[in-house]
Amino acid sequence: MPVVRASKAFIPTLKEAPTDAQVASHRLLVRAGFVRQLGAGLYDYLPLAKRSLSKIEAIIRQEMDAIGAQEFYLPALHPAEIWRESGRWDVMGDNMFRLKDRKGGDYCLGMTHEEIFTAIARDELRSYRQLPQVWYQIQTKFRDEPRPKSGLLRVRQFTMKDAYSFDVDAAGLDRSYDDQRGAYERIFSRCGLDFVAVQAHSGSMGGSGSQEFMVRTDAGEDLVAACPKCRYAANTETATSRLEALPDQPWEGAPERFATPGVVTIEALQRQPYGVGARRQLKTLVYLADGRPVLAVVRGDHDLNEAKLQTATGASEVRPAHPEEILPLLGARPGSLGAVAFTGAPVFVDPAVAARTNMVTGANEDGFHLRGVDVKRDLLGHGKVAELRTVKAGEGCPRCDGTLDVFKALEVGHIFKLGTKYSDALRANVLKADGVETPIVMGSYGIGVERILAAAIELHHDQDGIRWPLAIAPFHATVLPLGQEPELVQAAEQVVAALAGAGVEVLYDDRDERPGVKFKDADLIGIPVRIAVGKKGLAQGQVEWKLRGSKDVALVPLAEVAARAAALVRQATAGAPA
Repeated sequence: MPVVRASKAFIPTLKEAPTDAQVASHRLLVRAGFVRQLGAGLYDYLPLAKRSLSKIEAIIRQEMDAIGAQEFYLPALHPAEIWRESGRWDVMGDNMFRLKDRKGGDYCLGMTHEEIFTAIARDELRSYRQLPQVWYQIQTKFRDEPRPKSGLLRVRQFTMKDAYSFDVDAAGLDRSYDDQRGAYERIFSRCGLDFVAVQAHSGSMGGSGSQEFMVRTDAGEDLVAACPKCRYAANTETATSRLEALPDQPWEGAPERFATPGVVTIEALQRQPYGVGARRQLKTLVYLADGRPVLAVVRGDHDLNEAKLQTATGASEVRPAHPEEILPLLGARPGSLGAVAFTGAPVFVDPAVAARTNMVTGANEDGFHLRGVDVKRDLLGHGKVAELRTVKAGEGCPRCDGTLDVFKALEVGHIFKLGTKYSDALRANVLKADGVETPIVMGSYGIGVERILAAAIELHHDQDGIRWPLAIAPFHATVLPLGQEPELVQAAEQVVAALAGAGVEVLYDDRDERPGVKFKDADLIGIPVRIAVGKKGLAQGQVEWKLRGSKDVALVPLAEVAARAAALVRQATAGAPA
């Protein structure tokens, strides 16, 4: 096993973190000499980072190969034609890096590779006998991220493991999906991540099933709702909850129009002289789904979840309507809007209000509202019930009598049941056993390689630096002679040679630096095992043994150090496929 000497290595540690670094992984990756920023959302990976990333990729490859997946390597530069075939050239435009070649041809830097893999399947697979197939790659991806931030967590260029399964039917897809889910669990566990698999929103990917693998951390940008009692977990884009039943006040007859001059918010309608509680109000929001207006109706104290509205509409993209788009449609401005008897656009109603009576909503006339609204009678004749609201902490679990916790989390992997979305678009068909042609049934499975790196740091760090899980640490051990005396250097060289011979990856800190400097750098970089060779211990034939994150320092005989370190390495890699 080659030994890296710190005196020759490029490890540019810093005393201070960059001023714009807001999360721990960003601060420590820069301070510990793993990365440097090239531009907004663009990072140089220095030797330490490359070592850890290579280990993460090796774990991914081992687990993908273990379930029969075959590795490809496809172009990062894509011709526009293949994206136009799937219909995503225009839909994904704002997120794409687009360019032209010298002949004027349209190209893009690949955000993802569904189209490319599907085109290969279309051109090469003919019969059900050739299925199932599971293909994957580890490749650079590009995204025109408008607000890059948080170091490696939101970037414009990143590395993804993307895999694709090809089956003849839904039952085959279920098996492929389960294989991937199991592989993902093993990958993240081996990388030292504490994760939860949650029900997720498929977004523009389409498909009939989706799970995200999330790491709980305040650095995350997603919200997860989870029940500690029954282990229900879902991204808030799909999570549901159990709400308490609310009593309705009686009301006879049709809704009644009443004046509310200047009242354009939920809060204003709660105040006197109106006194209408938020729970008795209907909040009506206007959105454009793939350019067409839709209305979403939720309870006054609830928040609309745009991902759920996207699911309800089946649209590739949804956005709030602008005021100038709302007035011609409903005849009123925001604050006075309602869906009673409105048939000018699809109306979606959240289940939390579907059975309510004597509710209050806008009258579609500025300065007026309606009271006495019976949702079933006045909205559901032309509207449709759909999950729309974002669940909140403390609400009831939908599966048991527990309550939900809502926390920030970081997505490190996502698996989808795509179905025939791309095989239909690109005409990727095979012949079944009965000779009938059928679209290939697909799944898509992604892992963010750098996100595993960053997530591991978010989970494993302290005030002194990184605390790497041994399986993905850039080195297993570091050896520090605490002085330049010949007997210390000779003993350190002996330890280093024994470690390397036992298969332990060693960073040998042979620099002519004070012990305090070496200790600080070792803690900052986060190498799991620190072995210090000092005069006092050496006089007894021993060295100092310390695990990163532990306060305990043990004295270990020189002859036992290599075996002890090798045992730790074997333990860390024990879960690898044979």
